[in-house]
Amino acid sequence: MAEILKAGKSDSELYEADRKVRETVAGILDDIRQRGEGAVRELSQRFDSWDPPSFRLSDAQIADVIAQVPQRTIDDLSFAQAQIRRFAQAQRAALQDVEVETLPGVILGHKNIPVNSVGCYVPGGRYPMVASAHMSVLTAKVAGVPRVIASTPPINGELPRETIAALHLAGADEIHVIGGVQAIARMALGTEEVASVDMLVGPGNAYVAEAKRQLFGKVGIDLLAGPTEVLVIADESADAEMVATDLLGQAEHGPTSPAILITTSRGLAEAVAVEIGRQLETLPTADIAGVAWQEYGQVILVADHAEAATEADRIACEHVEVLTTDNDFFQRTLTNYGALFLGPRTNVAYGDKVIGTNHTLPTKQAARYTGGLWVGKFIKTVTYQKVLTDEASALVGEYCARLCAIERFWGHKAQADLRVERYGKK
Repeated sequence: MAEILKAGKSDSELYEADRKVRETVAGILDDIRQRGEGAVRELSQRFDSWDPPSFRLSDAQIADVIAQVPQRTIDDLSFAQAQIRRFAQAQRAALQDVEVETLPGVILGHKNIPVNSVGCYVPGGRYPMVASAHMSVLTAKVAGVPRVIASTPPINGELPRETIAALHLAGADEIHVIGGVQAIARMALGTEEVASVDMLVGPGNAYVAEAKRQLFGKVGIDLLAGPTEVLVIADESADAEMVATDLLGQAEHGPTSPAILITTSRGLAEAVAVEIGRQLETLPTADIAGVAWQEYGQVILVADHAEAATEADRIACEHVEVLTTDNDFFQRTLTNYGALFLGPRTNVAYGDKVIGTNHTLPTKQAARYTGGLWVGKFIKTVTYQKVLTDEASALVGEYCARLCAIERFWGHKAQADLRVERYGKK
């Protein structure tokens, strides 16, 4: 049976924190619904001290910003976007339209149609999340979305140059510099200055994720991507320095980011604890990563690889990194994860920034029922039907009429009866 060597916050503590977030977000959304752009602007002033003449950047502003970005940065962004575009294009090619004749004269099919407009949120705050521009805007464009707008917050009262460059290179049709719940609500609800979108995507903090949850239905969403999570599965073959580095590498995202170790080795667990303490002495983001590890970090000791897989599927983590003597076992066995990183030569940072898979992934156990953002999230698979012969319509109608009678749907039955009468044998 698994042994908890280090526990994070309890379920009751987590629920209470979520409750406070829900209440705060509900109040903000109600204010924006009632007062529109005026409320948005007040919130932007309050939370970001940001009050430009227009939140949307003009073409001239975008060109001026990009001119200030070093060419090496432009080249690096272009390299990352090439990898993401290549993988997204392969995924799009896998989505095929279907048409089949299921009975003589009965044609059924489905079409894959991109949604018409998408709002992409690219987080900022302490870190300019440049890579989220590739993951959302570029992927939507590969999917064929006609209108893709993006919102990203200012950083310390200034335009986030690298993020804006990435958004432009990714193909954003509109770039708005505004952050937080107010940015999410503005895209979803629309205001005097921006037309509403059909779908919201992108990661963010707990407040952004909750805003997406509360707005779902009014708009579609990709998934509830809250504070990032990492799980490392390691056995005695793993290196303590690498494990600690990869745990803290995700914990630095924010003070509520869980970092979890599942291991078959008590010795490794102890060594990782020591190594984390050592690295926190010099890590520039130790003020954040240290809090996340202290309050949300976990260490779980298991008997063998099979129990490690069972525990990993129970946790259903966003990122799962596997550092064992049998990584293939986990690739075959695991079912609940957002993205899988197999072996010491890869890591979550590769997936987050450059390798080509999408980094917007399910958190808070949503990996039990959904994967992450990909071109398919921007596609509506819709069906159609055609009945080409009288004989086919009458045949289907006879079955339909009897089935409708069982359910007492008399209006439905009338539709079927009419076709039987009109197209059946005289």
